[in-house]
Amino acid sequence: MSFLRKIFQSKVLPSWVILIFDIFITITAVVVAFMLRFSPAEMEAMGRSILLTMALVLFFNLLFFNLFHTYSNVLRFSSFLDVLHIGMALIASFFSSIIVSVIIYYGFDYMVADHGVLTISYIVMFVLMAMVRMTIKTLNDSFNEDRVQTYNTFIYSTKIGGVNIAKAIRMARPNKFHLKGFVSDDPAMKGKVMMGVNVYFNDENLIERIHENNVEALIVSPVKADKLKETDIADRLLAENVTIYLAPDVTDDWQGLQKAGQIRQVQIEDLLGRDPIKINMQKIGTHLEGKRVLITGAAGSIGSEIMRQVAAFNPYELILVDQAETPLHDIRLELHNKWSFLEAPTIVADITNQKRMEDIFDKYRPEYVFHAAAYKHVPMMEDNVSEAIQNNVLGTKVLADLSVKYGVERFVMVSTDKAVNPSNVMGCSKRICEIYVQALAKKIQKDNSSKTQFITTRFGNVLGSNGSVIPLFRQQIERGGPITVTHPDIIRYFMTIPEACQLVLEAGSMGNGGEIFIFDMGKPVKILDLAKKMIRLSGRTDIKVEFTGLRHGEKLYEELLATKENTKPTSHDKIMIANVREYDFDDISDDIDDLIESSYYFDPMRIVGRMKDLVPEFRSLNSPYSILDSGGGNK
Repeated sequence: MSFLRKIFQSKVLPSWVILIFDIFITITAVVVAFMLRFSPAEMEAMGRSILLTMALVLFFNLLFFNLFHTYSNVLRFSSFLDVLHIGMALIASFFSSIIVSVIIYYGFDYMVADHGVLTISYIVMFVLMAMVRMTIKTLNDSFNEDRVQTYNTFIYSTKIGGVNIAKAIRMARPNKFHLKGFVSDDPAMKGKVMMGVNVYFNDENLIERIHENNVEALIVSPVKADKLKETDIADRLLAENVTIYLAPDVTDDWQGLQKAGQIRQVQIEDLLGRDPIKINMQKIGTHLEGKRVLITGAAGSIGSEIMRQVAAFNPYELILVDQAETPLHDIRLELHNKWSFLEAPTIVADITNQKRMEDIFDKYRPEYVFHAAAYKHVPMMEDNVSEAIQNNVLGTKVLADLSVKYGVERFVMVSTDKAVNPSNVMGCSKRICEIYVQALAKKIQKDNSSKTQFITTRFGNVLGSNGSVIPLFRQQIERGGPITVTHPDIIRYFMTIPEACQLVLEAGSMGNGGEIFIFDMGKPVKILDLAKKMIRLSGRTDIKVEFTGLRHGEKLYEELLATKENTKPTSHDKIMIANVREYDFDDISDDIDDLIESSYYFDPMRIVGRMKDLVPEFRSLNSPYSILDSGGGNK
């Protein structure tokens, strides 16, 4: 057995070895045909005829085997198409042999090959050649399936995508998945058999079928990926310790599965119940192609994704600014590998340094600015109020003023849902940024003093961004737990990084100036449910959940961003414009200058008091600054 295993796990057999197989089968088939056609006594006098028949058949077989490439294939990966090619080659060889035999008979009155012998020979040849290939394939599948490492698997989909996945996993080496059945949502498919395995209906009996077949994995076709969000199938399977995998889209070519990337295990991002927002990327591209685009916070999770999406639109130049040296260096390497043709200077700079930023604007003359640089962690900004004002507010003011001075076409600022009725320093600092940018936009529109259009985008928590809850939970699971959740009832809205950045780009293309764009984020996610689902996805049963209590400034329920009462519609049904209080620029500019000036005294209570004066709806939660809400702000 070990010897056979080595043979079937070795490299591909040379073509000449396969050719020898077919020559041996051809000779055997001719001999068998004569034995079936004539008696032993008759065969004793037919030695020359047998040799001539063999020569004739071998000549045409070799000719047409070469034309149809029947011995260039890998025997252990033989398919129906390979058998079809053999049949076509043998049919061509058969008729050629008959024609030559008839020509010689009528031209020279000599029978080279008996037609009955030829007919029997070719039938035997086809059967034996097909059987050899299928036998080698079956033995190869058997020897390459290691039951210790192979998962009994169902495939979710009976359409062409599911069939192509089944073909791919059977051909894959090493073999990780052992096909045990298909799962279908179509009642008409219930009880059918495909590729030698049963089709099961996705109903209340599916778990029973899972147990009967000892299924350990479910591979989901791309066309069924949305079902993971819309139904409870993922929860039911995860509860039974079934690992869920997603396959890439290979509906046109099953061999593309290996080209498109390996089947990957489903991630929590795949299970969050909200359809992604579809953005008109072609329209966005017409705005950015050939432009000089500056991105602040370019090394962050949002800024770097904006960079990737903008790079695809062939801008004239990308100017990437961040004060984090190492992450910016990583971005530079990525640019060199993927977009080496792009002019993309990577600049280490602090956006609060007005002289440095003015030098950058003067040198590169950006036409678009995407402002993603900000301090964003709520508890840290509660403890570092001065830095929140200086980086978020002053940095935004510097960039906005320079954009007006240097004639930037569009300035798109990344904001947050925490700016809505803020309950913490970080959210309030971003609301002040919104106020300044919007007031400046209204002023220059009124005065007709600049062509710059200022756009703001708000969105919720971004999946997988630096410091977000999902990477934290993954790290905690890898360490063996516990997973820490602040409160059992806390909920949040989520979106993916690419989706968030597409929203930013869309806003930059559709805004007229002064708008704050928000979008329909669907249903909020309970963080405790998120943690439990991630534990089930990990396959761990020993991970506990601990509640740590709400952090300073943290809300239990995030504000609903989009309602008919607080928004106006846009041309995109999922994107809206927020109805917010507008401020006079001259008044608010002086107040913000005073706030920035006060931040250099590093007196948190004084600074937060001024913030509350600027943003009356700012009410601190679970924070030492809550005292200011009852006693009034400090002027």
